[in-house]
Formats: sequence, C-alpha cells, structure tokens
Amino acid sequence: MSLPVRPADDAAMRRALALADEAAHHADVPVGAVVIAEDGAVLGEGRNLRERDGDPLAHAEIVALRAAASALGSWNLEHCTLVVTLEPCVMCAGAILQARVGRVVFGAWDEKAGAAGSMHDLLRDRRLPHRAEVVGGLRAEEAAARLTSFFEARRRP
Repeated sequence: MSLPVRPADDAAMRRALALADEAAHHADVPVGAVVIAEDGAVLGEGRNLRERDGDPLAHAEIVALRAAASALGSWNLEHCTLVVTLEPCVMCAGAILQARVGRVVFGAWDEKAGAAGSMHDLLRDRRLPHRAEVVGGLRAEEAAARLTSFFEARRRP
C-alpha cells in the first residue's frame, strides 16, 4: 500500500467483501464496493450485478457511485472515498474520475485489466483534469481468494 489506511477504510472493505460474497452467491463476479464520506459514513454501496441484470455497466463501483450520488443529491463525490475489493477497470476508473472521487482504496490487484496502477494508472494520470489518491492492497489476500475460488468453480466440469 502506498498511502496510509484509515480505520473507516477497513470497515468499508469488510462490508465490500460481504457484498462480493453476495455477488458470488448470485453468480456474479465477486466484487463489492462502498462509498464513504470523510467521517466514514456509508453513502452508497454496490456489488457486481452484470449477470443478474444483463447490464454490461453494472460493475460494483458504478452501482456504488450511483447510490452515493443519489444519497448526496450530487454527482460530485470529491470528498468521498471509494473502497472496492478489486482494482478498478478502465470503465470504472473513468466513472470514478467523472464523479471526482477524491480517494480510492482497493483490495486485490487486477494484472489483466486494472486501471489504478497495474495495467494502467488512469486514476493518477497527470494528463487528466482530475486525479484520485490511490491506496492498493487492503485485505488483498481476502479479496483475491474470493475471485480465485469463484473462477476455479466456474472452470470445473
């Protein structure tokens, strides 16, 4: 992890992991996300709903960002932290930047599609008008284990 983890980050990650479990229980990739305010209050949460809803945009981050914006009555989430179990993809990184999220904390790194430091680093790209603070690797082993179990089970005959 590159920056310090706050107590509220860990609590939000525990909730995000529970949401990831719910996603897996419903045959969606086990990813969960929570948006918290500066004081740690939960503003929005989400889990992958892509399979359930047949919606290619229903990633956990997008669902959580929509819920937080609705709760705040504003699309601008610059004083918020998004906590997510998996490093955001390019689509989700774009949504995070459009929502002006100030801080992103994630669990497992995504070496195949991550856009917060592994494959790409869109969230901190100096060419863009907004950048987010990024903390990677919080409870990474727990998050990665869920993903590994999910995909191993899908490969079994």
